[in-house]
Formats: sequence, structure tokens, C-alpha cells
Amino acid sequence: MWVCAPMTLRRWPGGVVLVPMTAGAIVVVYNLPGVETLQLSRSALADIFLGKITRWNDPALTNLNPGANLPDLEILLTHRADGSGTTTIFTQHLSAISAPWQDGPGVGASIAWPAGTGVKGNEGMVAQIQLTPGAIGYTEFGYARTNKLSMAMLENQAGQFVAPGVESAAAALTEIVFPENFLAFVPDPKGETAYPIASYTWILAYRQYDRPEVPAALRAALAWGLTEGQKLAIELGYVPLAADLVARLQPVVATIGEPA
Repeated sequence: MWVCAPMTLRRWPGGVVLVPMTAGAIVVVYNLPGVETLQLSRSALADIFLGKITRWNDPALTNLNPGANLPDLEILLTHRADGSGTTTIFTQHLSAISAPWQDGPGVGASIAWPAGTGVKGNEGMVAQIQLTPGAIGYTEFGYARTNKLSMAMLENQAGQFVAPGVESAAAALTEIVFPENFLAFVPDPKGETAYPIASYTWILAYRQYDRPEVPAALRAALAWGLTEGQKLAIELGYVPLAADLVARLQPVVATIGEPA
């Protein structure tokens, strides 16, 4: 998942084109044999990643999950060690729901985590969760579903516990109104059916290239991704772009390679 700040976009000489290509959920994954359903409130989610809740049978968790039989087991917190757009989206949400998180670790692709073990890449996260009973971490929904990881239901702003999925991620993204540069986020969606951690993912392209054959090839690849490629999104665990957004993006893609 690629994320960029507006200031970074303005630094590129000659300008850039930012194209959202798909969207999806960031999920909280865990390894607790025998626990098929896990609900995490907003405060519990933040406190786990702040290192304040350290055992699975903490009352803050057992009260939320009376039928889950949570074990007396250490919570083995796992986070990304490398810079990651996934981490940016995850920490945006934590900052939106938790004042201690906002005032402490904050938001970023790479932050000073208050607790836990760092791993590299979504692949490293998946492997760590699979191999470690008691582990908890975060990754993209597509990775979690493909690797059959257990995913927590998270409490959204409306007070509903929502399971991650394509439809619940799409419900969160309906609140986004894209500005001219197509960079926008919804750190804490309001809808009752909205999964609370969802984002678009973008392609960042130069407006100008030194090699004349590159712009045409890039325009063709992006045009395919905005049309035929969208048909693969749900199968891969992502949210296809809305037709009106695709219509707005097509003329933007056509500007790649045009004279400044």
C-alpha cells in the first residue's frame, strides 16, 4: 500500500500524477488456537498496541468476548519494522481513536513503537503470526485472507463491531471526497457498516520521462488497470474503484507525457 504526503508530491521536478488504483482494509490478525471470533473495542485496540494490555485474559478483552475463552497467555505484539504505507494507515486510525496514541507514537510509515517485535513486509507479518501462538499484528486484508489468518472484528465510530471484508471496506470509503490531486484518507469512518481501517492505494507517476517510449507504455498499463484490471480486485481482496472515479481518472492518466 503506497501513501504519500502532499509536500512530497510538490517536491518532484516536472510534477507527478497520483492515481488511486484500488482500495482495501488493514486488518488486525492474531494467533489464538480455538478462538474463532475476537472483538476489539477502540480503547482495547489502542491499549494493546501501546503495550498497556499485555495478556489475552485481561478483563478489558474477556468482557468484550464472553464466549471466546481467552487464555492466560502473553500478548506478543508484532509490528512492521520497515517503512510502510500499511503502517501509515494503521497509525492514522490509532491516532484518530486514541489521544494517548496521538500524543505518543503518532502517525507515520515508520514510527517508534512503544512495544512489540518488528518484522519486515506483509510476508514477515504473516509468517510471524502463523508461527507464534499469542501473537497479534496488522496487515492487508488480501494477505490475511489468502493465508487464512484469524482477523479481529473492530469497533467503529458508530459503536458497531465490524468484520473486515471488501463490502465493509467499501462502506468506509464512501465518505471520501477526492481533491484535485486524488490524495485523501478517512482515518475514522462514521457509517454503521463501515470497517474502521480502510484506504485507497495509489500509483505515483512522473508527468515527464526522458525516454519517449515510457509515457505511452505507462498510460496503457494504467488504462488497463482502471478498466479490465478492476475486475480482479474483489478476487484479490480489494475494493474496485467506482465508475465515476474511473471516469475522472482516465483524462488524468492521459496527461502523462504531455508537454508541461
